[in-house]
Amino acid sequence: MSSASVQAPPRTFGALTQYALLAGPLLSMLDSSIVNVAVEPMARALHASLTTMQWAVSGYLLALGAGLAATAYLARRFGTLPVYRASVVGFTAASAMCALSPDAGFLVGARVLQGLAAAPLVPLAMSMLLGRRDDSASRPGSGARDISPLAGILLFAGPAIGPTVGGALIGVSGWRSIFLINVPLGVLAAVTVRMVPPGLAPGRQPGARFDLLGLVLLAAGLTALLLCAARLADPQGAWAPLAAGAVLLVAYAWWAARREQPALDLSLARQRVPLLSMALCALASVVTWAAVFLLPVFVQSVQGRSALAAGLAMAPQGLITGLSTAFGPRLLVRFTMRMTVLAGFAVLAAASLGLLPIGAATPLWVIAVILACRSASTGLVINPLLQALTQHLRPDQLADGNTLFSTWQRVAGSFGVGLIAALYTTAARAHGPVAALHQAALILAAISAAAALTALALPARRNTALAR
Repeated sequence: MSSASVQAPPRTFGALTQYALLAGPLLSMLDSSIVNVAVEPMARALHASLTTMQWAVSGYLLALGAGLAATAYLARRFGTLPVYRASVVGFTAASAMCALSPDAGFLVGARVLQGLAAAPLVPLAMSMLLGRRDDSASRPGSGARDISPLAGILLFAGPAIGPTVGGALIGVSGWRSIFLINVPLGVLAAVTVRMVPPGLAPGRQPGARFDLLGLVLLAAGLTALLLCAARLADPQGAWAPLAAGAVLLVAYAWWAARREQPALDLSLARQRVPLLSMALCALASVVTWAAVFLLPVFVQSVQGRSALAAGLAMAPQGLITGLSTAFGPRLLVRFTMRMTVLAGFAVLAAASLGLLPIGAATPLWVIAVILACRSASTGLVINPLLQALTQHLRPDQLADGNTLFSTWQRVAGSFGVGLIAALYTTAARAHGPVAALHQAALILAAISAAAALTALALPARRNTALAR
């Protein structure tokens, strides 16, 4: 490991450092959801079918899966900070290509490049933002570094505000603006990231080995599973990638267990508390983002409102998500991790039942309030689970741990939301969209209740690491 990896990192971050480490994840998370509201305008402007333009969404997600497979190795081989820097530059360049796309084929290709560049941004930024103040490998349990409430808002509210930002930009400036806005923000991030202290994250490991077969198995398996998740609305088209992805990932797990330096270290997933934390985080993501996916569709197709109006209804929940994540730990330091997560899922279950009164004539502000109430539970769930996942990791394990967490979240979240969407579509055909929404609400409430009971298996430790 290089000497940079043992320099003492700062306890707190300056404004420019926080921007550098937050801009990449925020832009990548926005672009995973912002394009959903732009598919129809892009298809119309580029004279392409909706099926073709859907690959602008799917291509990004598939490339993201392939890029995640290589993230941990790249961090070991070149160092966490250099890989993050290169990813910010690549993402910015790919965004410019998307904005200047002359046709649908070029746009899909640019989105693939954008997804590859976006993959390392979230796990590597988490490694640096949520890393420990004492980066000594001999003290893996030391406390987390301090980030500001604003940083928490930006980091965790990104996916929630994607539809809002997308609807507003398309309504004002057209679909190209959703990519063009990334360019100045990305350029500023590329400049400020050079000011990030070198000792903030582990440097390169000279002995890092390239696991080609493992990387191929992992990338192909993740890509197949994400493709399956994108096709859940058509079960017949989903079975083949599901089977292929499952076989490839089982093969990778077998291979990784026999390698000293696998492409992605899965040993964390064999520990009870981290595994339980990842499972509960995935359930929280499904329950939260399924409603974020379904309600804009409902508001536009059933209530006849515009994409901009649907996006505005999402805005309050994005703000509440960030506020609860930033301030929740500071208010709950006297409670145990088990109690906090259980309470969060209980709130999420009750708030999911709040979707039952929504109908074709429900005012938009009522929908916005219901979504905001649901999002208040995020801070109760995510922060303690991240603490449980990372608190026993050494600094050199952070890249693998956060990559594993991000990968699991992407795959499990995509599957869960895709399955809920498929059930909604089927029920809407049989019983109408209002009844289908109510059925989805009951399913989400049941998942939340089951997760609350599962949270009883978490340790009875106080929430301290993320609350300083």
